[in-house]
Amino acid sequence: MTILPPEPNFEALRLRLARLRGERGWSYDDLAERTGKSRRTLIEIEQGRTVGSLDTWHALGHAFGVPLADLFAALCEGHDRPEGVAR
Repeated sequence: MTILPPEPNFEALRLRLARLRGERGWSYDDLAERTGKSRRTLIEIEQGRTVGSLDTWHALGHAFGVPLADLFAALCEGHDRPEGVAR
């Protein structure tokens, strides 16, 4: 029997990005300058049109001062914890 993991919660990840940017009062241009990524890429990620690359998320984590693990934790929002995984 194959047990597949639940679908990642990309909406929660997108909202996390929007919340972090909003809390700092940064425009897309500000974030682009801090990450070295294009404004268009950042807009498309935040608006849910693309997921973005690991490289982009790494740059975002550094710009916000947030570890990738904390950013990506949003992907599991609403999921049950897998069996055998400690809290």
